[in-house]
Amino acid sequence: MTEDMMDLQAMDGKSPDADFLRDMIGFAAKRLMELEVGGLTGAAYGEKDAERLAQRNGYRERDWETRAGTVELRIPKLRKGSYFPGFLEPRRLAEKALTAVIQEAYIQGISTRSVDDLVKAMGMSGISKSQVSRLCEEIDVRVKAFLDRPIEGDWPYLWIDATYLKVRQNGRIVSVAVTIAVGVNDDGRREVLGMSIGHSEAEVFWIDFLRSLARRGLRGVKLVISDAHEGIKASVAKVFSATWQRCRVHFMRNALAHAGKSGRRVVSAFIATAFAQETPVAAKAQWRSVADQLRPTVPKLATLMDSAEDDVLAYMTFPAQHRTKLHSNNPIERLNGEIKRRTDVVGIFPNEEAIIRLVGAILLEQNDEWSVQRCRYMTLESVSGLSDNHIITLPAMAA
Repeated sequence: MTEDMMDLQAMDGKSPDADFLRDMIGFAAKRLMELEVGGLTGAAYGEKDAERLAQRNGYRERDWETRAGTVELRIPKLRKGSYFPGFLEPRRLAEKALTAVIQEAYIQGISTRSVDDLVKAMGMSGISKSQVSRLCEEIDVRVKAFLDRPIEGDWPYLWIDATYLKVRQNGRIVSVAVTIAVGVNDDGRREVLGMSIGHSEAEVFWIDFLRSLARRGLRGVKLVISDAHEGIKASVAKVFSATWQRCRVHFMRNALAHAGKSGRRVVSAFIATAFAQETPVAAKAQWRSVADQLRPTVPKLATLMDSAEDDVLAYMTFPAQHRTKLHSNNPIERLNGEIKRRTDVVGIFPNEEAIIRLVGAILLEQNDEWSVQRCRYMTLESVSGLSDNHIITLPAMAA
């Protein structure tokens, strides 16, 4: 406590009023973080205690924007678990991006009534184009740096998915596909790798998107997981020479549409027996058995299973400890949900730049949250040694 008082007195004697206020905020933040980390570790900094719960592991730098200016924080890191200061807003940039997009739509006179109400509730009726321009420029620089950053290392697993948003173009309202790519590298870490906007999901769009990732350094891709969008399977083979996994969840929705309302539960359980097998050979054998048994009563479903067999069961040829995360796009569903929640507030975007601004900010902050998590998405041992020798090659089976 004595040292804290000395530091406080030193700031009072050296800093002008504005700087003093900023230093005071930084001082208070540092003390609060030390108290919070002390509670998590069970001991103060430098204190030796046999009952300590966790060890410190250095610091990470972060700028904190306050009314008094930018405060440079040194956030403590832990060897076990993670720590994020309770007084910070983890989605600060995304909130600023949302505000910027709403303001941009509002001053151009194309916002919906719900956005008008939101603007008034946020007290933004007096905004100017210059204010919006400065805010957009600040966000765009950070988002562009994130989306254009080099991709380093090998990334054996890649998830891609698209969601549709409405945007105004040449006086018309059109839907555009916003595609997102998430990967796991050979260190077992998960990152958002990129995004793109297209007017259709034809093969040429997917090829361009995947090639843009390759130009930034994406390599070592062995499995790409996605829904059965038109053109994806061919583009994956052309750009990465990788295996394509058809999202199992989306396939089941398509399959159950052929089963009828009364038979969906039984058919779902029946197909699930193939997913419960421990080896790819057993899974394919069970899959064919189920299709043959369904063929007399539900021929369209059996035909669908015949055509989708290799794509839906592709994940079975990869390590067993990874399969729960490889069979569908579920690992990025939460991210997609957050994007929809934020973009629904806007409704109709004034231009494509506004989409990149808001969605890019959401992706950047999600990536930051993943990066500070202590636990890897997949264990280092199971991913770092992943090679063609670890992927199971199936013997040819008679049709």
